[in-house]
Amino acid sequence: MLIAENARQNLIAASTIPTLWVRHIADSAQLLSFDTRHGDGLWIDLGSGPGLPGLVVAILSARPMLLVESRKKRCDFLRSVAAELDLRHVEVAEAPLERVETRPAATISARAFAPLDRLFDLSARFSTESTYWLLPKGRNAVKELALLPQPWQRMFHVEQSRTDADSQILVGTGKIAAKQRGKR
Repeated sequence: MLIAENARQNLIAASTIPTLWVRHIADSAQLLSFDTRHGDGLWIDLGSGPGLPGLVVAILSARPMLLVESRKKRCDFLRSVAAELDLRHVEVAEAPLERVETRPAATISARAFAPLDRLFDLSARFSTESTYWLLPKGRNAVKELALLPQPWQRMFHVEQSRTDADSQILVGTGKIAAKQRGKR
């Protein structure tokens, strides 16, 4: 489905199609192994795009999944995949994150959504003291974490990706205070 739709809209880079399984599917699926504490709470995937990681997680788990995506064509694709695979626990929010109804998230994921400070400012209202954050960041996770204000730095640590030796995942727990700024 992903490859067929990729011919109509650029969901993933064509150069990554030969490594689709590891680069996108397994890379998304591994996030479940980092989220061991929230087996049935709402998972919100920000900027879902082609459904990575959100749809992959939804295929592997019956947890309620909210896929947030602002582009109509991508939302149409996400809805069609969810319907075809009978993923009744998946909801697609077709709107910019700022316009999505606030609800508490057990887990928040975002893959290539926005710089961390902007991501946190936009998504803070969905977080609680026990929200688990799973943020695949590629090679720059340590650098991106170091640029955050201290209160945010203390919430997160870096985990090595299990699918790519050059990639890392920011993992954290807690409520992000909107516009939280502090000394570095």
